[in-house]
Amino acid sequence: MPEIEEALPKYLQIAGYLRDQIVRGDLPPGADVPSVRDLAVEWNVARPTAAKALDTLRQQGLVESRRGSGTYVRAPQAAPRARERYERAAALGTMYSDAEAVRFPFVGIVSAPAHVATALGLISGSAVIQRRRVIEGNSGPVELSTSWFAASLAETAPRLTKPERLRGGTVRYLAEVLGIRSAYARDQVCAREATAEERQTLGLSEHAPALVYWLTAYDSDDRPFQFDEAVYPPERWAFRQEYPIVF
Repeated sequence: MPEIEEALPKYLQIAGYLRDQIVRGDLPPGADVPSVRDLAVEWNVARPTAAKALDTLRQQGLVESRRGSGTYVRAPQAAPRARERYERAAALGTMYSDAEAVRFPFVGIVSAPAHVATALGLISGSAVIQRRRVIEGNSGPVELSTSWFAASLAETAPRLTKPERLRGGTVRYLAEVLGIRSAYARDQVCAREATAEERQTLGLSEHAPALVYWLTAYDSDDRPFQFDEAVYPPERWAFRQEYPIVF
């Protein structure tokens, strides 16, 4: 019989909410973090619970306390997950924070690499739209992200072929032009040696490892319509997560 999962403790829910804001860049490095008193009022919890939430963030290395001043965001070492970016797009209309800049070194039609063709259900070597983006933070490039789509979408979704940001992201744009009412995504994460292009873009040394995040988006009929590959420097975590452990 299925069991209902226990909810996370309140302090972890508060910490998780703040952590996601930090990782997404909504609370950039150096920003003030709400005080124990403010958190207690906002979340309607006791002050010890709010204090424990801030302690959790300190233990994770995301914030630091300065005596007589308050608590501030440290430079994060976690890259935003695709899920976090989509949540931000749904809430704020953009996948990127004010602290991030996006540039498009290449947007056009190419032949699909074997793994891309497989993910999109195409024949290897099929023509696909490629959108390559470099996302930069205050300290330089933090992510090389590439999206692929079947080339047949160039007519119905022409903005995919232009080097410009799409409000809410490409998934929202495709949902609107294709009439997709619901979608889901499948993520995969692995590590491998960075390619020469990835090393140059992200400023990595020779033979440096890279963290690679694959995302395939499907419509409600289980048909793939977008494949993303995000590459991160090795010192950045792909994701962090807290969850209850059942004994």
